[in-house]
Amino acid sequence: MARKVPHGDEGLICPLHQADCSTVCHKCPWWTQIRGKHPQTGEDVDDWRCAIAWMPMLTIETNRNVRGNQAATESMRNEVVKRMDRPADRVQAPTVRLIENG
Repeated sequence: MARKVPHGDEGLICPLHQADCSTVCHKCPWWTQIRGKHPQTGEDVDDWRCAIAWMPMLTIETNRNVRGNQAATESMRNEVVKRMDRPADRVQAPTVRLIENG
């Protein structure tokens, strides 16, 4: 079943095609549907727009995710450093046995 792609808003001129959006957007490969939550307002998003028009919102979402990953990485680093600072006498060295051929 083919999906119905909606037309763009009438009266707006597409800077790429230099034509009314209502006549060109639904045929353009950059006309994209996005579903999810708006990163600034938290409102549900389910809309069709030009991929270029989506860029600011997607950039904000990407930056938010990067900050979250950075915080998790820093937390893990701090935990590793804390464990490395323990005295060596409290850390038990592994037992090593040599295997002889014979």
